[in-house]
Amino acid sequence: MKYKIAIIGLGYVGLPLAIEFGRKYSTIGYDIKEKRIKDLNNELDNTGEISKEQFQLSNKLIFTSDLNRIANCNIFIISVPTPISSDNKPNLKFLYNSTSEIASILKKNDIVIYESTVYPGCTEEECVPILEKISGLKFNVDFYCGYSPERINPGDKDKTLINIIKVTSGSNPKTAAIVDKLYNSILNKRTYPVSSMKVAEASKIIENCQRDINIAFVNELSILFNLMDIDTKEVLDAAGSKWNFLPFKPGLVGGHCIGVDPYYLTYKAQQLGYNSKIILSGRKLNDYMPQYVCERISKSLKNKKIKVKKSKILLLGITFKENCTDSRNSKIVDIYNILRNQNATIDVYDPYAIKKEVNKYFNIDLIKFNAIKKNNYDCIIIGVAHKYFKTINVEKYAKKKSLIFDIKGLYGGKYERL
Repeated sequence: MKYKIAIIGLGYVGLPLAIEFGRKYSTIGYDIKEKRIKDLNNELDNTGEISKEQFQLSNKLIFTSDLNRIANCNIFIISVPTPISSDNKPNLKFLYNSTSEIASILKKNDIVIYESTVYPGCTEEECVPILEKISGLKFNVDFYCGYSPERINPGDKDKTLINIIKVTSGSNPKTAAIVDKLYNSILNKRTYPVSSMKVAEASKIIENCQRDINIAFVNELSILFNLMDIDTKEVLDAAGSKWNFLPFKPGLVGGHCIGVDPYYLTYKAQQLGYNSKIILSGRKLNDYMPQYVCERISKSLKNKKIKVKKSKILLLGITFKENCTDSRNSKIVDIYNILRNQNATIDVYDPYAIKKEVNKYFNIDLIKFNAIKKNNYDCIIIGVAHKYFKTINVEKYAKKKSLIFDIKGLYGGKYERL
């Protein structure tokens, strides 16, 4: 089979796929955002994940927002976002829309591979019927499907696409073998083929559920140890001297994976008549952490005889995690909003975040570094552990009796932390 590959959705997941496949196969990156396509054609990736050199090495790749230009492809890889709604239910509109588009150009013997994170069974229960209805073709007779969950870690320059193990699956054994061979051809590591798309879907969803639960556990320990006046990090370091202790740290859980995926699994569980006992408990605690951080900050300010109301606060970092540009579902935004609602004046500085996106989605105007005034702030919050922040002497910008709260402990134990 001569591969002609189309990647649908060119974000943090889709673009690295397009870049790697485009080095070996005729590949078209497709996205409905014309501005994104224009940037990519100019070898510009505003997520900071792909360099100009990587674009240039991918010499069999083109980008387009014209659906007709991918009609001749025979492998379609869908890598669109799968967020949640305001009531924490799966929001599959991007998945539905992209599936409908591909269905409109689907041909006999084509393979549609999904990378978007979904609950077990979603590909066959939600996507396949759309493909069949619009194309008029029959599943596993005229066209086939695969599922290979993404494992992208934004900001991580070591565990990139080609340097991870990739789970693969297909809608029948023959398709599974094709999908596995396809991904194997671009990886430095290896693939991990499984028996069904449901197993692959389930494996992805529990990766993030497991992290969410473990982070919730250490977050709860942090709350408890603070009441006991014990340093949480010192406790965790001591416990970590045992060979099988898991090294999780307290913190805020945002982003488009860990803070979202558990709701997909519990949604499916509820459909089957089972109400989650552990998963939702972990979610509830992690969702509470921004409020808890603000309570800690308010208490510490009060001890310094500083009121949150009308205080001047510098918030360093707004992205959902360190060393990346992605601010989606950032829990630092919750801290900003809570303190703003208490009438604090807050400056936000983040050299990684995309200024236009932060303003568009959160109505927050980021300041430039030279706008940060010396000896000006009652409270400085290190919200994100960007490497760059280690080069800043934050004490220069704090008033004499101000609070410095280092959420992730970027500066070790020098300042108050979780």
